[in-house]
Amino acid sequence: MSASAIATATPLWGRVEQQDFRSRVRGCLIGGALGDALGAPVMALGLDAIREAHGPDSVTDLAPAYGRRGAVTSVTQQTLFTVDGLIRAQVRRDTGAWHPPTDVHRAHRRWAATQSDWGPDERRKDNGWLAQEEWLYVRRDPSRNCLTGLGDEIMGTLESPKNPTARDPAALARSGPFGLLVGWEPGLVFQLAVECATQTHGHPTGYLSAGAYAVIVHALARAETLDAAVQRALAQLAARPSHQPVTDALQHALGAVRQGMPNPERVASLGDGEVAEEALAIGVYCALVGEDVRHGLRLAVNHGGPSAATGAICGSLLGALHGETALPPAWLAELEGRATVLELADDFSMEMTQGPALHGPSVSAPGWLLRYPRGV
Repeated sequence: MSASAIATATPLWGRVEQQDFRSRVRGCLIGGALGDALGAPVMALGLDAIREAHGPDSVTDLAPAYGRRGAVTSVTQQTLFTVDGLIRAQVRRDTGAWHPPTDVHRAHRRWAATQSDWGPDERRKDNGWLAQEEWLYVRRDPSRNCLTGLGDEIMGTLESPKNPTARDPAALARSGPFGLLVGWEPGLVFQLAVECATQTHGHPTGYLSAGAYAVIVHALARAETLDAAVQRALAQLAARPSHQPVTDALQHALGAVRQGMPNPERVASLGDGEVAEEALAIGVYCALVGEDVRHGLRLAVNHGGPSAATGAICGSLLGALHGETALPPAWLAELEGRATVLELADDFSMEMTQGPALHGPSVSAPGWLLRYPRGV
């Protein structure tokens, strides 16, 4: 991805536009974390086991996982570092080092360090503030493909992807933040998400699902409907080699909406979610049919697949669609890391709307550059 290809114009921001954008960014990131937390306790269970453990209505509220209610998994951890990498890319643009896939890869490598280090390395000031958050230094069932793909400094590319058979939904589930680059064209958002997904997941359905998801979030963040957003993703997919499984999965999700009242069995008809395109279809379907955020998220996690990933996908879509005020306050109160997620969301909004006032050839805000160093 060349500098000239992605150097698109920054949109003009009025106060109302800034407030709407901030609400959608917060909604996307917090909504994804809520879906992740709702699905975490049951992500290793089949539907019958979920009903046995949580009653005939299955999961309807946050339940304990990893020793507490509201705990998040590696899905949220990696999503936060995706955002960190995107902010860092904007900051490094001042230096002429404009290659967002590299900055996102470095950010994901910082996440990988949290999976093996005992805690933050205070000597590494160039790591920025997110890598200093102690609560992130825990393993929450990370995908093996993420750990191996990020196990060295070599970046995957479309021509030479990491883990070329990997198609689980881990790269997909961390890719929502690419869609929050609302000043970019959809094709560039798709391309960036794909390039970053290949750093751990080299199967075409693994990285194309990530691109499609990012484009859907992108349209929602620009105040389009979810139906229109899915059509934009299908249009982007159509020109890509090996797109058919992802295209078919999204069309299956759209078709399921017209087949009657939503229920776990209809969700199961979209697949078990163990591969990326099925997880995307489940997340999209549940967001389309959910009467509100609670209903959509409950549908998204009550199935026999990776409930944390599908919950996160659905939550990010609904949050980007409706904004933060649509999210359930009682669940927010118990969400692990909520303050960190909100702080990062607001930093992202600040960078995207007011970046030139924070850093540039003639302006330098030292505090901002301490949070997001221009180094690695």
